[in-house]
Amino acid sequence: MNTSDACEALLVEHLPVPRPSLRVAVVTETYPPEVNGVAVTLQQLVLRLQASNHQIQLIRPRQPLDHKERQAGADELLVRGLEIPRYPQLRLGMPMKRALVAQWSRQRPDLVHVATEGPLGWSAVQAARQLRLPLSTDFRTNFHAYSQHYGIGWLRKPIAAYLRKFHNLADCTMVPSSDLLQDLCAQGFERLMVVARGVDAARFSPVHRSEALRAQWGVAPDQPVLLSVGRLAREKNLDLLVRCWQAMHARQPDLKLVVVGDGPSRNALAQACPEALLVGAQSGDELARHYASADLFVFPSVTETYGNVTPEALASGLAVLAFDYAAAAELIRHGDNGLLAPRGDEAAFLSSAMDMVNKPALVQRLRERGRATTLTQDWGQIARQVEAVWHQLLTVSPPAAQA
Repeated sequence: MNTSDACEALLVEHLPVPRPSLRVAVVTETYPPEVNGVAVTLQQLVLRLQASNHQIQLIRPRQPLDHKERQAGADELLVRGLEIPRYPQLRLGMPMKRALVAQWSRQRPDLVHVATEGPLGWSAVQAARQLRLPLSTDFRTNFHAYSQHYGIGWLRKPIAAYLRKFHNLADCTMVPSSDLLQDLCAQGFERLMVVARGVDAARFSPVHRSEALRAQWGVAPDQPVLLSVGRLAREKNLDLLVRCWQAMHARQPDLKLVVVGDGPSRNALAQACPEALLVGAQSGDELARHYASADLFVFPSVTETYGNVTPEALASGLAVLAFDYAAAAELIRHGDNGLLAPRGDEAAFLSSAMDMVNKPALVQRLRERGRATTLTQDWGQIARQVEAVWHQLLTVSPPAAQA
C-alpha cells in the first residue's frame, strides 16, 4: 500500500458507530474568552461533547479575562501561562508533565486529546504516553508555514520536525481537510484522520443582517460592502486584500471595505488602505451581525489549516472568494456556490475579485447557494465524528513509543 492509500484508508467515515460516554482530558493552550479560530471551534466541540454526556476535563492556561467568562459545566484545570511575543492576548501553557502524570494517575481518563502543540501540549503528550493512555491530537495551525512571514524562514524545517515528532507520538491526529492530510502524509506524519470543522448555521445566517449596523458603517441600504474577517497579521496575506479592494473600488466606487479583526498588522493595514473601516475583533452574535450585514467576502490567506471564516461567510449568505485549499476546497464549487483561485495564484484571485463587481447575477447565485452548502456542516455531526475516532482508539492498544 502506498502512502496516499494508507492515508485515504483512515478517513473518518469508515469508522464504527460511536458507543456510550467517555472521560476525556482535553488539553489546549487557547480557549475562550480568547478570540481566535482554534479557541472558538474547540469550544464548540467541547459543548457538543458535553451535551452528549461525555465527561470533559479541560486543561488550559489561566487567562486575564477568566473572571468575566467561565466555561459553564466544565471540569477545568487552569495552569500558568506566558504571553506569546507579538500576541500579548494569547498564552502559552507552562510545561507540567509531572503534575499531569499525578493528576491522571489519581483520576485516569479514558483518553487524552491534545489540541495545541505548545509546552503544555507537549507535556500532555509525554504524560499520556508514560501512562499508556489512548491519545489523539489536532493539527490546527501551520506554524512552520508562518515562519517565512516573520523573518525566521530558516526555522521552517526544525519547526516541521518538531510538529511531526509531536503528532507521531499520538494514536491518531485529526486534520480538517483532505488536502492537508495529503500534505502532511508527504512530510512523514502518520495515523492521520480527516475530521471536518463545523459551522453554527443558526448563528451565522442572513437573518441577522442589520441596517442599523450598516448605518454605523456609513453605507446606504443598497450600497455593497466587501468584508474581510481574520487576525491582522503578516501570514494572512493582507497586501493581496488591499490590491483586491483597490481594483474592485476602481470599478465600483461606492464599494465599502469593512475589516473585522485585530493584530500586529493593524496599523500597517490602516496606512496602506485608509479607506477601510477597521472595526476590531468581534465575537458571538456581534460577529454574526457583521458577516450578515455585508455582501461580498474575500479571504486571501494561504497559510490556513482550515479557515473557519470561509464556512461562516458562506452560512451568512455572502459571495465568497478564497484560494482553492483547506475549507474552501472542501466546500466551494467554483462559479456555483463561491469562487476559487489556485493556491498562490494572485492574478487569478484578482480576476475572480473583479468578477464579484462585474457580474451581479453571478454574485446573487453565489449568495443563495453558498448558504445551502453549510447546512450539513453542523457541530453536532462533527462531534459524532470525533466520538467515532475516539471509540476506534479504545479498541486498540496505545503504541509502545515513549516521549
